[in-house]
Amino acid sequence: MSQVQFNSQLTSQINVSDEAVKQLIALTENEDGVNGVRIFVSGGGCGGMSYGMTFVDQPTPFDATLDKNGLKVHVDAVALSFLEGVEIDYQTEGANASFVFKNVFANSTSGGSCGGCGGASGGGCG
Repeated sequence: MSQVQFNSQLTSQINVSDEAVKQLIALTENEDGVNGVRIFVSGGGCGGMSYGMTFVDQPTPFDATLDKNGLKVHVDAVALSFLEGVEIDYQTEGANASFVFKNVFANSTSGGSCGGCGGASGGGCG
């Protein structure tokens, strides 16, 4: 029986801009025991899929990891199937600064959606 090898190293599946890496490193440096950040996807009711980031102390056996300039970005295999091709940037507009996910759900047939319940749920709005 042949076994499929899980590739735990990300290269071009997810792109994180240099500015986003800089900001995420600054955030993780102040947190004890943080190994990196996790990008996750969750089901989103009538708004479709949504996504986010959180700190992690250890990757799981199901994570693929992007190591960019010392920042580790972990994505589990299921989330990666929805997020492949995503670009994460950090943008400042006036007094507002935020992480921006571009091309989210570009390769997914289920896709995210905007405005179905009167507001954006974070997925597919860009």
